[in-house]
Amino acid sequence: MTPVVVVLCTCPDEATAKRIAGALVARRRAACVNLVGPVRSVFVWEGEVCDESEMLLIAKTTEEGYPALEEIVHELHPYDVPEVIAVPVAAGSRPYLDWVAGSVGGSVTETE
Repeated sequence: MTPVVVVLCTCPDEATAKRIAGALVARRRAACVNLVGPVRSVFVWEGEVCDESEMLLIAKTTEEGYPALEEIVHELHPYDVPEVIAVPVAAGSRPYLDWVAGSVGGSVTETE
């Protein structure tokens, strides 16, 4: 079975989230991306505590597909240091995981 990962990425707004999600799916680097939010993020940046409204992307991809996914996020994301965290999927519905594996990679669509 191809190892599947869930990737978390926060975005500053819905337009950015839609642009990145669309590119990931169109380029076949994610089988599916959920846009959740807005969410509230509290974090330290450049020595200050920040409290921001963001959108959360939840992308499903494979371990093998992760590096290309991360590259696209860095290409399209406005943050200097975007959150891109991959979490391994320990278990899941076999048909769903097979669908994810079959949807990632292969021919790439250049539309965004």
